[in-house]
Amino acid sequence: MSKLFTPENSALLLIDHQVGTMQLIKNIDVAQAKRMSLALAKAASILGIPTVLTSSQEERLQGPLLPELQEILPDAFERRVKREGIVNAWTDANFKKAVEATGRKNLIMAGVTTDVCLVFPAIDAVGEGYNVQAVMDASGSPYELSEDMSRRRMQDAGVVLTATNTVIAELAQNWGTENGQKLIQLLFTEVLPPISA
Repeated sequence: MSKLFTPENSALLLIDHQVGTMQLIKNIDVAQAKRMSLALAKAASILGIPTVLTSSQEERLQGPLLPELQEILPDAFERRVKREGIVNAWTDANFKKAVEATGRKNLIMAGVTTDVCLVFPAIDAVGEGYNVQAVMDASGSPYELSEDMSRRRMQDAGVVLTATNTVIAELAQNWGTENGQKLIQLLFTEVLPPISA
């Protein structure tokens, strides 16, 4: 099983990027976390990477998924797994079935909160033989302490921690291709800090 993440062997999992829950992110800038989450979705759209979206109790404080996700990935948005309170998405039968249906063993994961939405499914997926990269700038926590402890737990379990620009570069492999050009444009316009002349 290849440890190199490519568009052909990877799937993107975005967990609970909901308008209410996003407000719990305090350790990093919430606007940046949102921007990175949407950049991951756009990269998946460009590369045709299967994407699984999930939400928890949309009708409550957590609110609906980010509306931009519906524009970027309409099919994945339509098929999103709506959980009714199950904390660990990996233990939700419908979510796990959706992940298995992608046929991919390399999982790119981001959860709106690192310390609840991301840590548990990332660890469980690794435990079941998946390669997992957790995208840390598309995930955040209410407290530095809970973020730090969750990162340590994931790393101890074999989850690879990464950032949006790193995983997009890994998926691109070659900026000179047609998709590579689209991805580098995405990086320079939405992910990376501006370059001054």
